[in-house]
Amino acid sequence: MPHIEITNDLPGISGLFAQRPDTAVVLSELAETLLRSGSSPLSRGERELIAAYVSNLNCTAFCAGSHSAFAAAQLDGGAELVAAVLADADTAPVTPLIRALLKVAAEVQAKAAPVSDEAIAAARAAGATDTHIHDTVLIAAAFAMFNRYVNGLATAVPSDPSFYDVAAEIVVNHGYAAAR
Repeated sequence: MPHIEITNDLPGISGLFAQRPDTAVVLSELAETLLRSGSSPLSRGERELIAAYVSNLNCTAFCAGSHSAFAAAQLDGGAELVAAVLADADTAPVTPLIRALLKVAAEVQAKAAPVSDEAIAAARAAGATDTHIHDTVLIAAAFAMFNRYVNGLATAVPSDPSFYDVAAEIVVNHGYAAAR
């Protein structure tokens, strides 16, 4: 049961966005910039994978489910690849670069402190540029906020897993503004 009255039947951040369109505009623009637009060396699917991974580490079922579906729809390997990353990023069939960036994201998720020199060195050794590292840290930090927003207000989680597939089709084809 959500901690605040939500006057719609939408789960997770979708319900919060419908409830508060003023904050929805800003937050969906942030998600659009971080995960879909902007000049990033990371593909949309890779950025969504980082968001799903951090959301899973934060035990945010709605965000992990949503961004897992969004990543799966945009990555070779689909849902099987995403599930492997969420189960164990160290053994998942991803590139050394993505594996190293997921370690960076995990450190950002774990505490508000500088990422370790070791994690940065491993990412650089795997081919990470300043932009890879920047984008990974910013996505992980933003999802710390998004996850706490969703979990902090005890929003509903969809009872039907197909919700995420429908949302993925909208976001992948039309962006985050269309999902509001």
